[in-house]
Amino acid sequence: MNKAGALFDLDGVIIDSEKLYTEFYRQLGIDYGIPDSNFAMNIKGSTIEKILTTYFPTPEASADVLRRINKFEEEMDYPVCEGVLDFLSELKQRNIKAAIVTSSSREKMNKLWRIHPELRDFFDAIVTGSDVQRSKPDPQGYQIAAERIGCDPADCFVFEDSVSGLEAGMASGATVVGLATTLPEERIKDKAHVVIDTFAGFTVDDMLGVSKP
Repeated sequence: MNKAGALFDLDGVIIDSEKLYTEFYRQLGIDYGIPDSNFAMNIKGSTIEKILTTYFPTPEASADVLRRINKFEEEMDYPVCEGVLDFLSELKQRNIKAAIVTSSSREKMNKLWRIHPELRDFFDAIVTGSDVQRSKPDPQGYQIAAERIGCDPADCFVFEDSVSGLEAGMASGATVVGLATTLPEERIKDKAHVVIDTFAGFTVDDMLGVSKP
């Protein structure tokens, strides 16, 4: 097995899109009269199947929401988060395998590759929502990703920004690096082994130096 691996969430970690998603789901919650005022934050890390089943179970609502999501993702920009390309490049140079673990669909990933073809070569495996039966905070996605890149989860470093994603990373047994891109550091510092603001200036040696208590 490879000694170390790096496992990345997508939105809010690789792609700077979480604020866009938060506003999209906030408005969706208002349109459908969802009583949970934290709806947009509470669903982060959930697969679309889980969101539809939990909040929009009727065929009419599910079809409408799915149509809105597809339209939103088709028109959305996919800006890369600060410092990501440099960090991924260093991982590649040092032969540390990397994977994406996302609740997003394969269709969205294909759109991402079309916009940023340079990103695809950095990743040795992709785990999407269709690859798991249990979405975050369950660790299944990270366990699958570790296996696909030939690593023990305990030897992997997980990069996450949402509460459910951080909990999934911790439950997998990995070393967890929190990104304060979506939530403030105070909200996530107890759910990660270390928290960083961005990848800017963060090196592979910094990653390898993060230790579990």
